[in-house]
Amino acid sequence: MAMGKILSSGPILLFLLYPVALVSLPADAAVKRYQFDVQVKNVSRLCHAKPIVTVNGMFPGPTIYARDGDSVVINVTNYAQYNMSIHWHGFKQFRNGWADGPAYITQCPIQNGHSYTYDFNVTGQKGTLWWHAHIFWLRATVYGAIVIMPKQGTPFPFPQPYRETNIVLGEWWNNDVEEVVKQGNKLGLPPTTSDAHTINGKPGPLFPCSEKHTFAMEVEQGKTYLLRIINAALNDELFFSVAGHNMTVVEIDAVYTKPFTTQAILIAPGQTTNVLVQANQAPGRYFMAARPFMDAPLTVDNKTATAILQYEGIPNTVLPILPKLPLPNDTAFALSYNAKLRSLDSPLYPANVPLKVDRRLFYTIGLGINPCPTCLNGTRLTASLNNITFVMPHIGLLQAHYLNIKGVYTADFPDRPPQQFNYTGAPLTANLGTTLGTRLSKIAFNSTVELVLQDTNLLTVESHPFHLHGYNFFVVGTGIGNFDPAKDPAKFNLVDPPERNTVGVPTGGWTAIRFRADNPGVWFMHCHLELHTGWGLKTAFVVENGKGPDQSILPPPKDLPPC
Repeated sequence: MAMGKILSSGPILLFLLYPVALVSLPADAAVKRYQFDVQVKNVSRLCHAKPIVTVNGMFPGPTIYARDGDSVVINVTNYAQYNMSIHWHGFKQFRNGWADGPAYITQCPIQNGHSYTYDFNVTGQKGTLWWHAHIFWLRATVYGAIVIMPKQGTPFPFPQPYRETNIVLGEWWNNDVEEVVKQGNKLGLPPTTSDAHTINGKPGPLFPCSEKHTFAMEVEQGKTYLLRIINAALNDELFFSVAGHNMTVVEIDAVYTKPFTTQAILIAPGQTTNVLVQANQAPGRYFMAARPFMDAPLTVDNKTATAILQYEGIPNTVLPILPKLPLPNDTAFALSYNAKLRSLDSPLYPANVPLKVDRRLFYTIGLGINPCPTCLNGTRLTASLNNITFVMPHIGLLQAHYLNIKGVYTADFPDRPPQQFNYTGAPLTANLGTTLGTRLSKIAFNSTVELVLQDTNLLTVESHPFHLHGYNFFVVGTGIGNFDPAKDPAKFNLVDPPERNTVGVPTGGWTAIRFRADNPGVWFMHCHLELHTGWGLKTAFVVENGKGPDQSILPPPKDLPPC
């Protein structure tokens, strides 16, 4: 497909800079090969220059292009001073957790001067995904888009766009992000919030020294464009809008949806959304804008990133029009937008929702306070699932499981919290200690799982985007307040619920998901707010092998990084 004409360097050019080598295979499949050199580069934004970790010296990094049915081979060589691992967010990695990427979950990180090849198949997936560093906070600058086209000759189930463009939303800190995090950890407090949001690595002209750091795309009157929008921000859910133009949502997390039209979208860290935009307004320059959604009493970087949608033939001297974004605390918009998301559920793209449930899980999400003798107040903020703060191991959990290494983790993560309470009542400020442990939940192969994620008012309620590796899941229900196991399941959507890999648990509410555990391995599940992941808001599922020949974990690759 033709790509959007880009006026400033953006993700579209990346394909030209790092072409892929194709290997002869059957007509409907190819091997897409990429070389990722992790290297430090000086980059200037907001009048500040600093060294950042990049892939191939690019910020954001290169876009990966593949087709459903292809193999993807990405050799990552680490020239940076930090250990590195890269996650291919949203790929199911069937039986092949070795290619998933989260450090100390499926692999030990790639050390300075070393390489590792991520080798995986694209099977039955198409749409927009993304990749990012999965160690420390390095994904602040180490991220990029993944575009999976349908098999040759398979059309989109929506009107064919004239062109397409990637819109990757991010965050920028003027200071060294790893130092900012270290400082926060030393105090036992959250690190300082980011200094700007970015669109394709650029904050836009509302920020100082940013006229030249503005992404722009040119459109032709009357044509339709596909925007592949990715939220690569570390800690902020974002509203996104195009001034004067409606957007038609057609896909989320690389799964087609029933199309609906909206003036703004809400997108949580880790999520992707594809929208169609018709260039049907008076020719001019229109801002595309992104700014946070936060409906809890917490500090966020509330500044607006902008890019420009510019009609052909319009000079750069014309001032762009700003869109009307929802208010930062517009809970009603957030809930009504998410309620409109439905799987396409057509004969070609069915929603195979598990109707029978083998295993019911109920996990509470909480913030907490634990003792910390070296911290400023003698305490540190922490986070937990079922009151358990996850402790990262020193070797990969997948190796420990596959090689049956004892003493790395216990498979006794509880199916429900240690005690019931009024989860979303008045804020709870006493007894905020949590239990520490590397505790996983064992799941039988091919069993169906229902997981209810319940926000709590331990310290404060807050919205949490949860990502499950190795799977898509169906979001069968959501609500505000405490989940009621007697009444709420009757309201579940078991016909066409949205299918995704990352879901927002609403502030002071709950979300219910279902999936079939047909992918053996160790699969990380965590809040995609980097702050909370670092505080321990994470766990993993050990999905056991099945009995069939293609139902067990593949052997590890020879170049798996040593621990």
